[in-house]
Amino acid sequence: MKVAMVSEHASPLATVGGVDAGGQNVHVASLAHSLARRGAEVVVYTRRDAPDLPRRVRFAPGVIVEHLDAGPPAPIPKDLLLPYMDEFAGELERSLKPFRPDVIHSHFWMSGRAALAAAGGVPVVHTYHALGTVKRRHQGDRDTSPEERIPTEREIGRSAGRILATCTDEVFELARLGVPLERISVVPCGVDLKLFRPDGPAEEAPAARHRLVVVGRLVERKGVGNVVSALAGIPDAELVVAGGPDAPDLDRDPEARRLRRLAASLGVEDRVHLRGRMAREEIPPLLRSADVVVCVPWYEPFGIVPLEAMACGVPVVASAVGGLLDSVVDGVTGLHVPPRSPERLAETVRELLADPARRRALGAAGVLRAQTRYGWSRIAAETLEVYRELLNRSPARREEVLR
Repeated sequence: MKVAMVSEHASPLATVGGVDAGGQNVHVASLAHSLARRGAEVVVYTRRDAPDLPRRVRFAPGVIVEHLDAGPPAPIPKDLLLPYMDEFAGELERSLKPFRPDVIHSHFWMSGRAALAAAGGVPVVHTYHALGTVKRRHQGDRDTSPEERIPTEREIGRSAGRILATCTDEVFELARLGVPLERISVVPCGVDLKLFRPDGPAEEAPAARHRLVVVGRLVERKGVGNVVSALAGIPDAELVVAGGPDAPDLDRDPEARRLRRLAASLGVEDRVHLRGRMAREEIPPLLRSADVVVCVPWYEPFGIVPLEAMACGVPVVASAVGGLLDSVVDGVTGLHVPPRSPERLAETVRELLADPARRRALGAAGVLRAQTRYGWSRIAAETLEVYRELLNRSPARREEVLR
């Protein structure tokens, strides 16, 4: 099966940790690789954001990343990309013709818009990764999304052959948006079980303190500031934060500066360590060094970091929002707390740090859940099944695939 994956701003080649480089990049890269391992031929189409990028890059056996020219070949915040999407769609249409994919799988709303414009009769499967209605609800006037986002997401939901929701909470949001339930399938994000496992090396941590770890982009909605605030009520712990720009550039990052000011105002600056961007292979040893991994965003479409922590055998304290309600089983693989509640977070973490046996039990259950439900092999199999079901509804396309 030939699969065209469209991910306009989130290239699988990008370094994770920047403002617009996070879970979607990991998802697209891992899904493409896993589909190829199951026999699919995959091309990932993304926007050229540097002038020296080759047109086509072999990412993995069976996977090519193709850079499409749309707008200046430079990094552009994703909320400013819409004016270039017609150009992107035209380039995509021209690139799809020689490839002749059996199915197009678009990621994020602008990719969905471009994929539907360029499809030419090829079935389109869409994953939103985040919904404008949810972002607007939580960010209000600070939401920088284009006005066209929500109506475009509604149109994608009505026009795409199938919508892949990453969690059950998203299904309810999509239903409110007017997406027919019969077009929605739930296929979660996955975790790399070879990289994230309980038996690998752990980074050395201070013996005199417990260690809390946060991994993610340095944007306010990720709730890192709430963790810093909670640290004031957890006197025997340090906080290590991985994410954001490279370490030498943290002094110029607005969110990093805000977090440091907050830590200083609370008297915990000596216990807050901002690492900046870390290589992906450095993350598992950091996670294994933690007593607790904390993931408390204000809202979260899915959230891959809790899965990675669970796969490493580390208990998770997570916001009771979005996809975290599915992946982190409260009282079994971790604990849920309300978002934006440092006091409740501090209380929950203190109780967990005081109970080593419970931490071990939560960690062991997390490993089992990650390995049995969220391995990429299983996620790829479920995704391929959705592709096949969609193709089976199109006799002409089915005949072409069989040939």
